[in-house]
Amino acid sequence: MNAVCGGAARTLRVPGRHGYAAEFSPYLPGRLACAAAQHYGIAGCGTLLILDPNESGLRLFRSFDWSDGLFDVTWSENNEHVLVTCSGDGSLQLWDTAKAAGPLQVYKEHTQEVYSVDWSQTRGEQLVVSGSWDQTVKLWDPTVGKSLCTFRGHENVIYSTIWSPHIPGCFASASGDQTLRIWDVKAAGVRIVIPAHQAEILSCDWCKYNENLLVTGAVDCSLRGWDLRNVRQPVFELLGHTYAIRRVKTESYPIAQAQSWLITISASWVQAILLPQPPE
Repeated sequence: MNAVCGGAARTLRVPGRHGYAAEFSPYLPGRLACAAAQHYGIAGCGTLLILDPNESGLRLFRSFDWSDGLFDVTWSENNEHVLVTCSGDGSLQLWDTAKAAGPLQVYKEHTQEVYSVDWSQTRGEQLVVSGSWDQTVKLWDPTVGKSLCTFRGHENVIYSTIWSPHIPGCFASASGDQTLRIWDVKAAGVRIVIPAHQAEILSCDWCKYNENLLVTGAVDCSLRGWDLRNVRQPVFELLGHTYAIRRVKTESYPIAQAQSWLITISASWVQAILLPQPPE
């Protein structure tokens, strides 16, 4: 598990754990949450690691164990100590880093592995969306003990669910059925279905500066950009990876206003790419 800080890689090795997801805290500079699993998530337990940077590398601030592998993690948008993880037993877990033990609450409704979880950044309500191998997406309010809504339509495993950073109540999902789907919470249904690849789609993300632009990464080793105003064909396709693209993430930097960088991860390498912008 590596974090790049000041041009140098800071590393913390955790024996017997394989990392699945990492998210920086939106509140505390440098604080990193990592979701990990034993035996590549096939069997065994999982661990949530909370890491802080120091002069020698990364310091373990706190860790929490769970009975199954943890596949994703997301920070609360209204409490610097709270996170949600998801796991192979079909549950979501709510954690508080200010407490030594946990979880605070467990939400168990999915019937298969939950592979993706994301906390909304745009709504007054604190909403979480989860995507599962049971082919459903569920909407949660962490203060309520059960899901608020279930979204159906995908015909295969759901690998990625992500809220729009621009449009309240809107999220995207990517699936093994080769589609990218855009959903509207208010309508409780799908808005757009995009046959985005001819292979399983493992990850998707929204551009931080353009509410109409999303990026997908798939088993076919390609990245594609999609303009929601015209989804008949991608606005760009990027090739280069030689293995399936497991995770895509767009980020923005103050030195490059109105531009976004795309970070992609596969078994072959990590790439950083300046995203082309679709026409206005």
